[in-house]
Amino acid sequence: MATSAQIAKSKKKPKYSTRITRRCWRCGRKHGYMRDFDLCRICFRELASKGEIPGIRKSSW
Repeated sequence: MATSAQIAKSKKKPKYSTRITRRCWRCGRKHGYMRDFDLCRICFRELASKGEIPGIRKSSW
């Protein structure tokens, strides 16, 4: 998990728009981030497995 200082730093408006850091709203992780869901890949998988993300189903064939 990201520290509270890192999360606070990423929430501040950056000097340049290219410096924006998008973080997962659950854990604060910045790598493996999915913009569509505002989650990292790990949290996305956990919530999708529980069925807590509307419209997402686990595929099986």
